[in-house]
Amino acid sequence: MKIADLYIRVSTDEQADKGYSQRDQKLRLMDHCANNQITVREVHFEDYSAKTFERPQWRKLLATIKSSKGKSHLVLFTKWDRFSRNASDAYQMISTLHKFGVDPQAIDQPLDMSIPENKMMLAVYLTAPEIENDRRSLNVLQGMRQARKEGRWMATAPVGYINKTSETGKKYIDFNDPQATYVKWAFQEVAKNITTVADIYRMATKKGLKVNKSSFWNMLRNVCYMGKIYINAYKKEQEMVVKGLHEPLISEALFYDVQDVLEGRRRSLERVTPKLGVPEELILRGLILCPICSKAATGSPSKGRSKYYWYYHCVNKCPWRQKAEIVNSAFLKELCSYIPKHGMGEIFEIELNDFFADNTAQNKMMKKGLMAEISTFNIKIDKARELLLEGNIEADDFRTIKIQAEQQIVRLEAKLAEHLGKKDEAAEISRTIHKVVMNLKKLDLYYLYGTIEQKRMMIGSIFPEKLTYEENTFRTAKVNTAIAIMYQINNELETNKKEKGDTKSPKSVLVPPIGFEPMTYGLENRCSIQLSYGGILNKNDQN
Repeated sequence: MKIADLYIRVSTDEQADKGYSQRDQKLRLMDHCANNQITVREVHFEDYSAKTFERPQWRKLLATIKSSKGKSHLVLFTKWDRFSRNASDAYQMISTLHKFGVDPQAIDQPLDMSIPENKMMLAVYLTAPEIENDRRSLNVLQGMRQARKEGRWMATAPVGYINKTSETGKKYIDFNDPQATYVKWAFQEVAKNITTVADIYRMATKKGLKVNKSSFWNMLRNVCYMGKIYINAYKKEQEMVVKGLHEPLISEALFYDVQDVLEGRRRSLERVTPKLGVPEELILRGLILCPICSKAATGSPSKGRSKYYWYYHCVNKCPWRQKAEIVNSAFLKELCSYIPKHGMGEIFEIELNDFFADNTAQNKMMKKGLMAEISTFNIKIDKARELLLEGNIEADDFRTIKIQAEQQIVRLEAKLAEHLGKKDEAAEISRTIHKVVMNLKKLDLYYLYGTIEQKRMMIGSIFPEKLTYEENTFRTAKVNTAIAIMYQINNELETNKKEKGDTKSPKSVLVPPIGFEPMTYGLENRCSIQLSYGGILNKNDQN
């Protein structure tokens, strides 16, 4: 009497859990064995795809056959597509089973392999399921590609978005706060090109952004965030970017600004790199220099009888060593010297408002320049097309020129759309300027009540170069340009009194261009000088 192992397979977990296919297959196989006097040794139930033989139950069955050679004669299944849906893999597995003296057979499609013509039927039985799989895969691929062309996101939502289903059953992606807020903040910070991307990643994850480092870099290059869908090249179709049906998280102009930063097309401003993990007592560690050797100064605690005492000291073997409490106190005194004196803030506010009054004219000039650049690239495409028609360049060269020019046109059009969409922002700018001036007047309070990270970013914003502490005072080679001008006006106010009724400052030529650099973490408004740290003070203090 022959001995057989039964192999029962379905393609999905749903069929295994809810369907009747497994029970039906087992019943039919058991009846076949009873009618043909075949002894059943083992029954294996599988719920994996038959595209490969990397299936748990099949590996278990094959291991049993190898370890008990000669104790089984048949592997029975209902149809050949239960055995495999890959013809080449199926032939190899049949050959392997034959080596162990086991013959695979489908009870609904029996074949006597001693008859040569039956090998042709075996090919049909094995190839038909593979063709069916390939056709199904192709249909799914084409359907998903067409859906992407129509602007639908066809995968798990990227960080900052979440997959949803509408009442009509259509799937879409929507904002997922607070992750969406963190993603938008990261794009804005990278576009400023002040802090390194690695530091922005650390700050973003500290805020609560849930993404690893490699995914963070991919996120910054994902066109999904500006409301687009990327479609890769397929056969003769070139890769393309289409407008998505989902709502963009950031503007196109901001996205392309970030790409310019990542690809090194934008010059880096004076970067302020916050050092995380600095204790409160050593807030200036890494920001000051040794007065003896001009090397970077560090700091460390020294244990006393009942508590620790903190000191700044040189990284070398220089004898310079100073109590951190004294140095920190001297720096706060130095910082307070930059608080506007009475009347200075109002003058500075007038000067900035006068400067931004020319914003409309500058915007028109910018639009004109962008339109000229777009026209230049269109002309470049036209000339390349003429060269192609005349036979002076190859089709591949024309395609390369066209793609590169169109990529630049898309970026320029995004920036142009941003300028065209600008409305009169005079009132908003005036409110922002007023807020900046008010914050400058509370510079000491913002420093005292800010977090360690905010304090260090504030220091870096005002002093782009390291300071040197000497004889209970600080000296620095360079101060932020905007701060230097304000301080100059501040010092000269007492000697250059404005006459009563005069609303124009004699220092208008000293006012810096739009914005103040370096702009750093904590920016809330576009013309802030990084002193708009909302939420640091109590509401009563902010009034």
